[in-house]
Amino acid sequence: MSVLEEVAAERARQCAKWGVQRHPDGTGPDSMPLYAETATGIADNDEAAYLRDVMQGRTEWRFHDTSTRDQPGTWTDILLEEVFEALAESDPEKLRTELIQVAAVAMQWVEAIDDRPAA
Repeated sequence: MSVLEEVAAERARQCAKWGVQRHPDGTGPDSMPLYAETATGIADNDEAAYLRDVMQGRTEWRFHDTSTRDQPGTWTDILLEEVFEALAESDPEKLRTELIQVAAVAMQWVEAIDDRPAA
C-alpha cells in the first residue's frame, strides 16, 4: 500500500469515527499558535515543555474535559494536536502512524475548505 493509500484509508477511518466535520479554521494573524500572549514569543530554553503546555491548554479543555467536550474546536486545534502527538513519539513505527494521521487531518481540512460555499 502506498503512503497516499494509507492516508486515504486513515481519512476513511476518521470519517467513519467522527462523520463530516465542519470547524472554524482557527487561523489568521491573531491566532499565533506557537507563541505566548506576549510579543516576545518563546523565550524559555525548554521549548518542548512550553509547547507541550501550550497544546495541553489549547486542546485538553476542549477534547478531554467532560464539561467542554462538546464545544466546537478549530481545525488548528485538531491538526496541532495530531502534530504534537507525532512529535512526542520516538519509536519510528509509532511516529509513522502519527504522521499518517497528521496528513489525513490536513487532507480533511483542505476538503472542508473546498466544500464551503463560495464567499
